[in-house]
Amino acid sequence: MRKILLTLLCVFIAMPTSASASASEIISKYIPDASKVGSGTLSVVFWEVYDITLYAPRGSWNPSQPFALSIDYKRTIDGVDIADRSAEEIRNLGYSNEKKLADWLAQMRNIFPNVTPESSITGVYKPGKPTAFYHNAQPVGAIDDPEFGRWFFDIWLSEKTPEPELRAALLGR
Repeated sequence: MRKILLTLLCVFIAMPTSASASASEIISKYIPDASKVGSGTLSVVFWEVYDITLYAPRGSWNPSQPFALSIDYKRTIDGVDIADRSAEEIRNLGYSNEKKLADWLAQMRNIFPNVTPESSITGVYKPGKPTAFYHNAQPVGAIDDPEFGRWFFDIWLSEKTPEPELRAALLGR
């Protein structure tokens, strides 16, 4: 627990804290030559849940390079439900270390805020670094496990994603 708190403190010190910071400023800070790769909308039945956009250096996604996903919500969702669904999707992708997944879930439950229409969450992936999260361009936390970032973003970017059309849109295909 002490290591997690120390990591979060270090990440918060390194993150911009200006209330005027926008998602694009955050993305530009952490992703060199950041440009939009693609975007799409997640819909369930007739309801749009969120719009999501992938940013990468020069608009070309490579899983071994830094990138960011920004989600603009269209519905009210509890942060705990976002965390629970994320853990479920990671498990569905084939992750089987239940002890580590339980740890990630606890951290996500502490990080992910409740969202309303017009809220956004941006996740920043940098290989070998903590996965940082922002709510409405304000830092909300990070998970300091390099393995987490790969599995978390694979929810949308893996060939095994349950939303292949959304993945194709994110990858600009």
